[in-house]
Amino acid sequence: MNKELQEKKGFICDMDGVIYHGNMLLDGVKEFVEWLYENDKEFLFLTNASSRSPRELREKLLRMGLDIEERHFYTSALATAKFLSKQSPNCSAYVIGDHGLYNALYESGITINDINPEYVVIGETSDYSFKHITKAMNLVNKGAKLIATNSDLTGPVEGGFVPACRALVVPIEATTGKQAYYVGKPNPLMMRTGLEMLGVHSSEAVMIGDRMDTDIVAGVETGLYTVLVLSGVSTRETVKNFAYRPNIIMDGVGDIIK
Repeated sequence: MNKELQEKKGFICDMDGVIYHGNMLLDGVKEFVEWLYENDKEFLFLTNASSRSPRELREKLLRMGLDIEERHFYTSALATAKFLSKQSPNCSAYVIGDHGLYNALYESGITINDINPEYVVIGETSDYSFKHITKAMNLVNKGAKLIATNSDLTGPVEGGFVPACRALVVPIEATTGKQAYYVGKPNPLMMRTGLEMLGVHSSEAVMIGDRMDTDIVAGVETGLYTVLVLSGVSTRETVKNFAYRPNIIMDGVGDIIK
C-alpha cells in the first residue's frame, strides 16, 4: 500500500461506482471496510445521491453483507436541507425528488409548498414528468430560487447508466434562463461538512471516488489526497479530458489495501 495513503486518518468515499453498482457490492469493498475498522480510521460514505436516507443506505449495505453504522453516511439531500435551513430557516419548497430528499427537508423544518414556495428543489427520482417540469418552470419564473442536490448528469447502475440530478434540472434551467445552485459535490460546503463529521483536517483526509468532475475535483479543491477508482464512471482515457489529476488511480477500493 502507498505509505502516504496508509497514514491518513480520515477517508471520505463516494458510494455509487465505488462501493456498489445498483444492488451489487463491488470487489474488494468488504476487505477495505474491514481494514478501515481494524486500523481505527475515521470514514464517511459521502454520496451525491439524494434518494435514500442514511438509515436506508445502511440497510442497503446490510443486505449486501456490510454492517456499517448510520453515522457513517452523509447525502446531498442532507447537505441541501442544511444549506436551506441556514439560508432561510423554516422556508418552504416545491420538491422534485424521492423520499430521502423529502425526509431530509422535513427534519430541517422545511415545508412543502406548490403555490408560492421560496425554493424549487430538485433531486434524483424515477418519477419525473412533463407536469413536474411545467410546475417547476412556472414557479421559478414567479421568483422561486432553483436549488439542485447535485450536478451529476448520470449515475452508474448494473448494466449501464441512468440520468441523474443535473439531467432533470437542465430543462428547467433552459426554459427559465435561471441557473440552479448545486449543493452536492464538488461544492466545498458538502466537503467541509464531511471533514467536520470526521473530525480531521483536510491534510489528514482522503477522497475516494469514481468521477473526475465531482469527487476528484472536490478533493483537489478542498486539499484532500485524492484516489480515483475505475469501478464506476471514469476511465484512464476520460481522465485526460481534465486539467487536474488525482494523486492515485486504482481499479477499485480493494487495491487500496494491497
